[in-house]
Amino acid sequence: MATGPSPEIFWFLPTSGDTRYLGQSDFGREPTNAYLREIAVTAERLGYDGLLIPTGASCQDPWVTASSLIPLTSRIKLLVALRTSIMGPTACARQAATLDQALGGRLLLNVVPGGDATELAADGVFLNHDERYDAADEFLTVWRRILETGEPFSFSGRHLKVESARNYFPPVQRPYPPLYFGGSSPAAHALAAKHVDAYLTWGEPLPAVAEKIADVRARAARHGRTVRFGVRLHVIARETEAAAWAAADRLISHLTDADIAAAQANYAKMDSEGQARMAALHGGRRDRLVIAPNLWAGVGLVRGGAGTALVGAPEQIAERLREYQGLGVDTFVLSGYPHLEESIRFAELVFPLLGKGAVTRQGAQTGGAFDVRAVRQVSAS
Repeated sequence: MATGPSPEIFWFLPTSGDTRYLGQSDFGREPTNAYLREIAVTAERLGYDGLLIPTGASCQDPWVTASSLIPLTSRIKLLVALRTSIMGPTACARQAATLDQALGGRLLLNVVPGGDATELAADGVFLNHDERYDAADEFLTVWRRILETGEPFSFSGRHLKVESARNYFPPVQRPYPPLYFGGSSPAAHALAAKHVDAYLTWGEPLPAVAEKIADVRARAARHGRTVRFGVRLHVIARETEAAAWAAADRLISHLTDADIAAAQANYAKMDSEGQARMAALHGGRRDRLVIAPNLWAGVGLVRGGAGTALVGAPEQIAERLREYQGLGVDTFVLSGYPHLEESIRFAELVFPLLGKGAVTRQGAQTGGAFDVRAVRQVSAS
């Protein structure tokens, strides 16, 4: 039974590919646009509130991917990565306004200054950690101003200079599509407090998340602002707890110790504080993966970024999400392997416990033959 307000639930588009197993296996799925569109249409039909479209050298372009979904979706929001290190603020403002118009006001933007120096160097960016956040501050100052006013705006900073920059065609959402952002360093928290509408943290134990939220909230208050909060997590929900933990074990069953060591060595080279926090949760060890009730760090053994998953029966998953809500979180950005099947499973098992619309008809019986009336999709409430 749901208690409290229903949170926003977003799903994830695996634009770098999908799989049933982490590591080497024969079950990899290419991130074709047809497959990504299938996930998006399914997520909208199931009642998810949004889709995160990520970024990275190994990902399909998030803006083109989002554009491909315009004629196929009508309700679900698209959270599209905005790369402040490799995009220009004026051109990006025009892109955002145009895409928001095409989506009828469903665009959200995920600010990504970048955390992998090697990847950034390949794109021609040679800024250190704090310099990237300084540049992102200037980028968002220009980006926000020209969308807010539509009037010419000149700016001269350390990283950016524009003269009489202007956006002529405003987005549907005013003053601009909402900005989401995640980062764990003091520089990241300062950027969030000054510029963004929603701060996202990766799935850490409750005390760590509470500390982050308190810091960002206090910093935002000093700017006279308020910020919403969300959590980015993987999920492994099954009808029983035992089945869920068995599925978690299967997910990493193809990993070798060499796979884990190589991945951890690569992440150690990054200057991302968030990535360092993810790695510290498990230390690259298989015997340190359960870090809090139902919170499992196995994904982070070989996956960068969000590396934790909620694992358990539907009631347990819902309880853990409600605990995050108690800290002030109102949005969850979720994913699971493979993403098409897991989007359906999570919606069927957990949505009703969170006050979302039921995906399947309760008490349905098929009598051996499939009855289309017994399994019908309905929108989330």
